[in-house]
Amino acid sequence: MNDAHLDRAFAALADPTRRAILARLALGEATVSELAAPFGLAQPTISKHLIVLEEAGLIRQRRDAQRRPRELVVGGPLEEVDRWLAPFREQWERRLDGLDAYLRTLAPAPSPPPKKRKKPTPPTP
Repeated sequence: MNDAHLDRAFAALADPTRRAILARLALGEATVSELAAPFGLAQPTISKHLIVLEEAGLIRQRRDAQRRPRELVVGGPLEEVDRWLAPFREQWERRLDGLDAYLRTLAPAPSPPPKKRKKPTPPTP
């Protein structure tokens, strides 16, 4: 993915409404009306968000008779964003692993569980 595609993907992901739309589409396709309902936004406003997501290649429109549902593009720009983020994720995982190892050196060794004592048996007469 070139820088322009990556810029478009990040610009599309920068808006919380568009991220929520992507999260909804991760569950399955939806119409514009279905996508607009949780936000209380007018259809033209949601349509503008959808255009940004479509131009970034994150979603696509299907035709199903009279309906035109949107669906998430699997393996599209989100995969490229994930690849771009991978070195940062790996760096943080290494740092967190190092912190975990250090904290384990500070923690006291766990003590063994207490032994169960036998109840004394009463003397027999």
